[in-house]
Amino acid sequence: MKIIQKLNIKLTKNFTGTQQIAASFLMVIFIGAGLLSLPVANRGAIRPFVDNFFIATSATCVTGLTPLTVVEQYTVFGQVVILAMIQIGGLGFMTLLSFMLAKVQRKLALSTRIVLQESLNQKTLNGLGDFVKRILRFTLVVELLGAFALSFQFIPEFGLAKGIYYSVFHSISSFCNAGFDLLGSSSLIGYATNYYVNVVIALLIITGGLGFIVWFELYDSFLKERKRHAKFSLSHYVTHLSVHSKIALSVTGILLFAGAVLTLIIEYNNPGTLGGHNLMDKMLISGFTSVTLRTAGFATIDMASLMPGAKLIFCLFMFIGGSPAGTAGGIKTVTFGLIVLMIVSIYKGHSDVIVFNRRIKKRQVLRAFSIFIIALTLTIMGMFIVFATETQPVINLVFEIFSAFGTVGLSAGVTGGLSEIGKYVIIVLMYVGRIGPITLLISFVKKSNSVYSENKIRYVDDNVLIG
Repeated sequence: MKIIQKLNIKLTKNFTGTQQIAASFLMVIFIGAGLLSLPVANRGAIRPFVDNFFIATSATCVTGLTPLTVVEQYTVFGQVVILAMIQIGGLGFMTLLSFMLAKVQRKLALSTRIVLQESLNQKTLNGLGDFVKRILRFTLVVELLGAFALSFQFIPEFGLAKGIYYSVFHSISSFCNAGFDLLGSSSLIGYATNYYVNVVIALLIITGGLGFIVWFELYDSFLKERKRHAKFSLSHYVTHLSVHSKIALSVTGILLFAGAVLTLIIEYNNPGTLGGHNLMDKMLISGFTSVTLRTAGFATIDMASLMPGAKLIFCLFMFIGGSPAGTAGGIKTVTFGLIVLMIVSIYKGHSDVIVFNRRIKKRQVLRAFSIFIIALTLTIMGMFIVFATETQPVINLVFEIFSAFGTVGLSAGVTGGLSEIGKYVIIVLMYVGRIGPITLLISFVKKSNSVYSENKIRYVDDNVLIG
């Protein structure tokens, strides 16, 4: 416990809140890469450090891209190290560190609570300790339920000990939207038509990707509604949800439906993906594929065999990702929703962004647009570097880039063939994709707050030519 306190002192003394979040992920990545480079973690010859560093980054940033087959390369020790990085990366190192500090100190220091507030996208410092405990309890319950459900498939298939281990591993990987598996090089393709496995893993992915804030509000609002009214009213219940939850739920639902429909239409007759299946199985595979685009990374079809149009559409879905304050990556559903609402407002000639009878603050819309532009710029920069160093098909490289930045983990079969430079580019994109939306948002919040609260000067309006 003294080590934990010393670690917290060093982090809070030498780094700002934003830097602490970024540094914590880097620390986990380097420790994980070191452990994966040990002989005890490898079944045979130890892979070059870049590969272990790649795996450690992919696990900590809950991405799922791998230049090798995890179950073939790493021993149980190595797999447990990867699983630990997935869990730490999914919840955020600062969240776990703060929980341990709370156990030691009973009360979190102000500096620690400020960092925690930033990492969890909370508006105030009040109740952060309880919020962290609630996150950990929620995570533990969901992952245990997921493992229990998966055990009905894996124990009969692999035996008791291995079946339990596989159930726990894939439950955590699914909830954290990591996409790592122990089933070989074909991900979940062997379970493409297994309705039970598809539904369980899809529910875990959605639960982790929707965000803790949304789930907690859904639960709390449900209890309040039951206490307030003898007869439960769904319309009244939905009406009283926050705008954040409404946007997150709406955009997630639209993306899941649109992704499934577009996959079904584009890939319907593709012999490499859906062509050989009956209609019900095609719908199942399309639905699961849409869910996994929420940055989960599991695949029940061969992504390399997708039609070019599907790959481009998938890039958009991967770039959007899941919801804030969850285990998913991407620019986030709420960010995308605000950008769309802004475009609609401009089209209608409105000066404000209105949604669910509420006006969104201009600085929040500007933050969302800024995050979108900066994320897109970084992704394009990564493309240019990879295009210059790799000889694989351009569409597959674009797919890989968006998958890395969105921390999705789906690949069109190019990861293992990347050059060392290409691997480091993907490593950087995975890292920036995981911590980028958080740190960028924090940066703009600080600047926006100072501008809006301290700048009392109003300058004369003027016009410029646009378009």
